[in-house]
Amino acid sequence: MTSDEPAPCVLGALDLDRAARLHREAFVPMGERGWTRQDIAGLLASPGTAGFLLEGKSGDVGMAICRVAADEAELLTVAVNPHHRRRGAGRRLLEAVIGQVRLAGARTLFLEVGVDNPAARALYDSLGFIVAGRRAGYYARVDAPPADAVIMRLTLN
Repeated sequence: MTSDEPAPCVLGALDLDRAARLHREAFVPMGERGWTRQDIAGLLASPGTAGFLLEGKSGDVGMAICRVAADEAELLTVAVNPHHRRRGAGRRLLEAVIGQVRLAGARTLFLEVGVDNPAARALYDSLGFIVAGRRAGYYARVDAPPADAVIMRLTLN
């Protein structure tokens, strides 16, 4: 990603198929179930939930969905097309999420990440997230044992 590429835009009803495809491309290879358009529509319809879509010159790059309740927020998912990883897309999506939840009044942003996803963990570490806990067997994996989730927290100033 370069700085002259567009910023993430709001994920809307017309983007549900695109978002579901991005989620599938990102998570099915890890043995997870990809979210459907109905899954994403249901999330976006719930109070305090927002989504972002990042497009590049060659098509869809990534998406993220977050939710705010009172002064806490949760990153529900961030998915980057495998061909666009390690180019700043995940960081740009997370920066959009952080900006959104701050505007909505959140003081803390939480997320869960698989212990078997070191690239995502490194990104979250670089943005100032700290480990706040662990959920045993949280992520179901196809043809593999469930993976633990690390709960991470970012304090928003």
